[in-house]
Order: sequence, then structure tokens, then C-alpha cells
Amino acid sequence: MFRNLIFDWSGTLVDDLGPVIEATNAVIGKYDIGPFDRESFRRRFRLPYQEFYRELLPDVPLEELERHFRPAFEAAQSPVTVIPHAREKLDWCKLAGIRTFVLTSMDPKAFERQMLEFGFADHFEATYSGVLDKREVIHRILDMHDLDPAETAFVGDMTHDIETARHGGVASIAVLTGYNHPELLAAVRPDLTVPDLGVLRSLFEKRRPASYPISTVGALLYDDRGRILMVRTHKWNHRWGIPGGKIKRGERSIDALHREILEETSLEICDARFAMAQDSIDSSEFIRPEHFILLNYVARVSGTDVRLNQEAQEFAWLAPTDALGLDLNQPTRTLLLESIARGLIPNANA
Repeated sequence: MFRNLIFDWSGTLVDDLGPVIEATNAVIGKYDIGPFDRESFRRRFRLPYQEFYRELLPDVPLEELERHFRPAFEAAQSPVTVIPHAREKLDWCKLAGIRTFVLTSMDPKAFERQMLEFGFADHFEATYSGVLDKREVIHRILDMHDLDPAETAFVGDMTHDIETARHGGVASIAVLTGYNHPELLAAVRPDLTVPDLGVLRSLFEKRRPASYPISTVGALLYDDRGRILMVRTHKWNHRWGIPGGKIKRGERSIDALHREILEETSLEICDARFAMAQDSIDSSEFIRPEHFILLNYVARVSGTDVRLNQEAQEFAWLAPTDALGLDLNQPTRTLLLESIARGLIPNANA
């Protein structure tokens, strides 16, 4: 059903509701407010949690409340456990090639400790913790990791998670294993509601469509001196390659090329010529198993003022023969050798 899943942590993958209720009661008890039981807490608690505390204790600064909460959470007697079916769901995502992320309000130190303790560290491409308002971060995650909203869902147990999904333009999946009472979740109308992650996995297995190749464009860019632009990116395990990306539905490949080059390098291209098509099927060089159809071009740029976006970490302008000495990903090496052999880069030997 989806190629990308962003998970909440507490109440979705890990059950820490007991310690949170203990710590919350310890905090509000200091201000002579009576304790919550599990049912009343699930009906009352909400995110961003500063709004919850502002309603209970409007005159107490959040920093003061957090100073009380952290030690109380650490001292809580209730255990923290993995929610049933969570581990199996994550293992299944890994095998199915579904990209997974975490977006949580949980304290970063406690989150990292739990993630290591439960052996989840290698299940996620990236994690974002300590986020008070997830709506403020969801678009950055989508942009940073090039996630298509139509192929992405946010899985969470609270109304704030559903609101965050809606704010990001992604699908919302509510699980009933966590903090918010089912009636509260139903009121915000998630796209899908499941009792637990085991049911979600079953739905995915039944409804997951066939996986088709992804069409992409990329260009070997050259300047007036015949130098070519190489970029190094974590997506290809920090190897060097060319800028480019996926073709959007309804977009001509040449338009996608202009857009991707501008987004990734801030360069305008001209004289773009088609060079070759390549298949990249589950390459061990790429960060995850994918079948790409690579439409490769050669194009000229009038300037060399490169401004990389978040997808690449380094760039270099080099003579084509010098670029062959880099640790290139294999499709780029093939394209470069083909371009040199066919003389597609003017002034390369000048």
C-alpha cells in the first residue's frame, strides 16, 4: 500500500504509557492536582504536550514541569515494553523494502536508550525525537528524504499524529494500542484505523500492489571548459555520481531533468542530449533495494555556482578522465565512459 512509513514511537511501537502516567501524576501532585487513572489519562492527554499542561497548570512554565517529569519518569516502576506485533511489522517492512522513519515527541536521550535496548536501531532510515509539534517537522522529513506524499503514511496512536499526517499531505493510520482513547481518534477521522500493527501488516500483505520500476532522469553536466560536475551522496553509499531524480506522474522526462538539476544544484541546463538508458536493479550501492530505469542525459551549464540541496554532501568540477579516478557508482561510470567514447562532452580534451 505504501513505500514509506513514518512511525510514532510511544504507544505505537513501544508501550511506555504506565511510566508516563506515573510521572505525570508525580508532577501534577506537586501542585495539589489529583492523579489520573489509565482511562482518564487516555481521554485527557494530548500533543503537543505543552497544551495539555497549559490547561492543567496555566501558570507553571513548561521548563519547570519538565524538570520534575524527567526524574519521575526514570524512577517509575511500570515497565516499558515493545508493543505486540511491532517487531514483526518492522521486520516485514525491512524485507519488503519499505522505508521506515520515526517522528516522536519523546525525550531524545530516553528514545535512543529504548531504541538500542529493544534492538530497533537498524530498522529505521532516520529518526526524529524531541519534537514538540510534529506538524512543524513533517514537511522537512518528506523533503529531506525525497518521500512522495502519495506513497507515504504516518502511523500513530494520537490525534496529533493524525493531524500531522494531514498537515503533511500523507495518509494517516491510527493504531488503538496507545495513548488516545479510540473515541478521540475516531473523531479526527484517520484514513485507516487498526487495532494493532499485526492487523496492519496483514492488510499490507493482502493489498500491496505489484512493485514496478521507477523512472528517473539524470545528467552529466559540463561547463564551457569541458569540466564535468560530480556530486557525492549518501543515497549511493557516499559514492560519486550525477544529479537527478524521479519523474513525476504526468511530467515529461526533459521537464523532470530541468527541475531535478535546478533543485539539486541550482544550475540551469541547456543543450540537453539523451545519452543512454540503464537498468539499476537492487544495486548494492544504493541505500535500499530498488529497480530504477535511468534515463541519462548530457547537458551544458552556463555557470558553475553550485548550491547543493540536502540530497548531496559534496561536489567537484573535474576533467572527465580525472573523474574516472573517483569512487563512482557503477551507472555513472558507465555513462561517463560512454560519453567520453562518443565525444559527447565538448572541449573535454582542450
